[in-house]
Amino acid sequence: MAFVFSILSFFGWSQHSQDPSQTQKILLLGGTAHLGNGKVIKDAAIAFENGKITFVKNLLLQNVDTLEFDAVFHTKNKHIYPGFIATNSTLGLFEIGAVRATLDYKEVGEYNPNVRTITSYNTDSRIIPTIRTNGILLGQISPRGGVISGTSSVVHFDAWNWEDALVKLDEGIHMNWPKYRIINGSDKKYINNVNQIHSFFDKAKAYYEEKDNAIDLKLEALVGIFNGNKRLYINANDVRQIKDLIAFKKKYNIQRLSIVGGQQAVLVPDLLTENKISVLLKRVHSLPKYKQSEIHGPYESAAILSKEGVEFCFQNAGDMEQMQTRNLPFLAGTAIAYGLDYELAVKALTQTPAKILGLKNYGELKVGKSATLFISEGDALDIISNKVTYAFIDGRRIELKNEQEKNYIKYKKKYNLKN
Repeated sequence: MAFVFSILSFFGWSQHSQDPSQTQKILLLGGTAHLGNGKVIKDAAIAFENGKITFVKNLLLQNVDTLEFDAVFHTKNKHIYPGFIATNSTLGLFEIGAVRATLDYKEVGEYNPNVRTITSYNTDSRIIPTIRTNGILLGQISPRGGVISGTSSVVHFDAWNWEDALVKLDEGIHMNWPKYRIINGSDKKYINNVNQIHSFFDKAKAYYEEKDNAIDLKLEALVGIFNGNKRLYINANDVRQIKDLIAFKKKYNIQRLSIVGGQQAVLVPDLLTENKISVLLKRVHSLPKYKQSEIHGPYESAAILSKEGVEFCFQNAGDMEQMQTRNLPFLAGTAIAYGLDYELAVKALTQTPAKILGLKNYGELKVGKSATLFISEGDALDIISNKVTYAFIDGRRIELKNEQEKNYIKYKKKYNLKN
């Protein structure tokens, strides 16, 4: 009974207190603005109203009348960033590993393109407030399992329910490409698994071209892949997998395709740029997968792909990925230490994932874009200096407290600790 009560208490607790839409004219005055497009303004002024950015100015070149605004945040010596975007995330779908009822990230069966994550997304997850604290304000909620896992949607992280959280509905289909393995000197099993995918897509393509078929929910979910309205995300790492899925892309004329993982993508960057394939890069804080790989290979991948002109962004799928999402900015920080340009690292957390996800109004500090941004007292990509003090989603200031911070203050006070 005590166990049942504790679980009920867990779900009764919520930190979401979504405020009404922005009504005040707000100005951020001073500070370094990292625009998200690879550029930076050292002494910036950013204004927003009704949830949209109204100007982005360089104070060294232009004056600003502060009396025109209802609220002015003095951000001198601070940093301003677009809200970071967590791609390929199971936040809100996975809460307590030992309690099956809180796990809603995969379905039974191998081909489930019609399974939608958005209706299972739990806005009351206790993990969500902890990731907002580090500036992650948007996320792609993605399925797992099977060959075709299902359909992802994009949400913002300050809402009462999934309808309020929704930013883009059913934006992509997630698929797991068969793993390439030689068994008893043969790759027959791999080829057979790939052929099964082709057979399924043959049916889907015929269904799309026929148009007058009776509705088939699984095949209907794939229509967007063929007409360009949805992106296909394929989990793949090996060069053989990458080459085969490129052939697959050409065969079915798939316009929008991204690789998820891509550990050996650095070996074939020309194929990726030639075929306009972006990469949701495997967690930077990983060990090398292959015996012949350099120990620092995962740290260098982002810099290599950037230099080769491959479009990529960071993601954090893997062990304890929900809780570890808070560390997404620090993955970019490690990539910087291994050669990636700082502003391009910011871009890989903001503008690039927004482009991949089809979010026209997010990912950049630019006039007309959504005022989804945050202010940090230090470098937001550095685990030591990151300290987010204010955050806004669509111009609405959001709460940054979380249960971990409350416990920190509670026990610090209890034992009279100063630091």
